[in-house]
Amino acid sequence: MLKRVYQLSEKQFKRLVTSQAVIYAKNNNVGHDKAVFQFLERRLDTIILRSGFAQTIMQSRQIVTHAHLLLNGKKHNIPSYFVKPGDIISLRPHLKESTLYATCPLITGQHTLPSRIKANKQEFSIEILDLPNNEEVHLPVDILKVIEFYARA
Repeated sequence: MLKRVYQLSEKQFKRLVTSQAVIYAKNNNVGHDKAVFQFLERRLDTIILRSGFAQTIMQSRQIVTHAHLLLNGKKHNIPSYFVKPGDIISLRPHLKESTLYATCPLITGQHTLPSRIKANKQEFSIEILDLPNNEEVHLPVDILKVIEFYARA
């Protein structure tokens, strides 16, 4: 279920849970579940969805892969990139007039931003202020059970 929410392949998800999150949790003194959550919520495609540039995770991935965005002023097209606090994501200038973005939830105000994201609607940009927080996003699954499942394999 969690793989479907974030549109990850089995291989990507297993690597994230069994290796990347384990090392991150150990080095930063955080729980394994919090590390997995942070990795999932720090992905560029997830940030685009949470910010309101896209309405679905698949639309978000398409926006990123079609290079509609600038990450810190440079063209970027990798949905799995992990953003960091201080990163600025903006829409490429020639796309600001597009009807896709003129009606996106971020611009129309129909979307509530997480506290870790600051938006500039005039510039069509967002800034990442902090790491994701477990209390802000309610996932339809228990991350600890997912970790236990992958730990058995």
